[in-house]
Amino acid sequence: MNLQSTTTLHNGVKMPWLGLGVFQVEEGAELVAAVKAAIKHGYRSIDTAAIYGNEAGVGQAIREALRENDLTREELFVTSKVWNADLGYEETLAAFDASLQKLGLDYLDLYLIHWPVEGKYEEAWRALETLYQAGKVRAIGVSNFHIHHLETLLKAATVKPMVNQVEYHPRLAQKELHAYCHEQGIQLEAWSPLMQGQLLQNEELNELAAKYGKSVAQMIVRWDLQNGVVTIPKSTKETRIIENSSVFDFEIEQEDMERINQLNQNKRVGPDPDHFDF
Repeated sequence: MNLQSTTTLHNGVKMPWLGLGVFQVEEGAELVAAVKAAIKHGYRSIDTAAIYGNEAGVGQAIREALRENDLTREELFVTSKVWNADLGYEETLAAFDASLQKLGLDYLDLYLIHWPVEGKYEEAWRALETLYQAGKVRAIGVSNFHIHHLETLLKAATVKPMVNQVEYHPRLAQKELHAYCHEQGIQLEAWSPLMQGQLLQNEELNELAAKYGKSVAQMIVRWDLQNGVVTIPKSTKETRIIENSSVFDFEIEQEDMERINQLNQNKRVGPDPDHFDF
């Protein structure tokens, strides 16, 4: 396994196991530099969203990085997400076009419904199916969906989601959701894998990191991958971007995987998908 290693989604599309997230990175030089550094150092997956307000910068960085690293668009995997205010059939189609235009791309590799807004995500899903069937996006999925949201969606869907991107880290292992997605052939993907940095001081993880000669961040990313979860750690610092991806030269032993599993407290840093008001 290496940084270009992929998992095959249920429609046959290959998605890199590791990518760069750009949540809370504002438009500007820092963003462009971070995305370019990631691609230069071997990342092939970039995850953004309409609400991040940085699709134009991500698109600029992608164009520059492709040129500078002699890569083709097909070698990258680009994800964006439709925001809550744009959920609805026509609205979602328009939001997709707006994202594509900002990114300056002809197609997306993955398009997600960002949050399961009650009574709205079914229509939005119909729009994603339309985009998928028209070949404008290679894979479609959801984000922050609990099991019951997925069940509601699957009743009406003609295309099953390929990905569910959720908050996932050692304090929030989402076991039931993980098992359900696995059963359904839906790939689980982790946002906030480092719990927004809160886990970096964890004693148990520091102890394990010392044992393997790795950083806590590397231990967590490796734990994700060994659990079969696609992961998109966010960083704007080149050294950290490299560090987060240097996880393919070791394996966590099963008993240590269990020790990390034991850290679960069902604790979130982000909103609960059953109780959000935005």
